[in-house]
Amino acid sequence: MPVTVGPYGQSQPSCFDRIKVGFMMGFAVGMAAGALFGTFSCLRIGMRGRELMGGVGKTMMQSGGTFGTFMAIGMGIRC
Repeated sequence: MPVTVGPYGQSQPSCFDRIKVGFMMGFAVGMAAGALFGTFSCLRIGMRGRELMGGVGKTMMQSGGTFGTFMAIGMGIRC
């Protein structure tokens, strides 16, 4: 597929750039959801202090990675 050039010499982002942006957006949304759900689940089971921070951080990274991967796959399918 040829790259089209706009009226001011701008070109569209490549497919790899779109996949990167999709991953970053998905990672950000997943981190936010992981912070919310991870905090509630860790508090529910009685974690406090350093253990709470570690549990929430782990949940945030897992959610961000999972959702980011699926968003990257979706953006790859689109282009």
